[in-house]
Amino acid sequence: MSKSPPQAGEFTGRHMLAIMVAFFGVIITVNITMAVFATSTWSGFVVRNSHIAGLEFNDKAAAAQAQAALGWTSQASVADGQISFTVHDADGKQVVLADGTATFRRPVSDTEDTVATLLPGPGGSLVAPVELRDGSWIVEFNVSAATGTPWHEMERLLLREGQSR
Repeated sequence: MSKSPPQAGEFTGRHMLAIMVAFFGVIITVNITMAVFATSTWSGFVVRNSHIAGLEFNDKAAAAQAQAALGWTSQASVADGQISFTVHDADGKQVVLADGTATFRRPVSDTEDTVATLLPGPGGSLVAPVELRDGSWIVEFNVSAATGTPWHEMERLLLREGQSR
């Protein structure tokens, strides 16, 4: 018995092999792509050393309680390529700030992290030039009042067209 050549539209073993290679090729390509994206974006680290962070917890909690007892409030804004940070006391008077830093982080990535040195500005505020892309930012402020009182604040800013909203 001789085998007749395949007719048009007939399914052969070669077709099945090509389909299997294409199927598994797509799966492997997707897996490699996802692995590359997973390892090249956010590192996943929240703290570099969780043991040290745990030891520092009580000190940070005491500092937060002392700060809350002051009754101060803060406000940050970004406009025209500049960050401005102000603090008001419990009576609503602006606290004169001496210096500090603002650390900018994206919520899900560490590729755009940047630190700005804050310098005295109008009315006791702190200001610094910044170049930030639009989107969501977490900003951590570590500043000192002119009286030496430390102030630590974390705020979330949403920038659109270079302005905080």
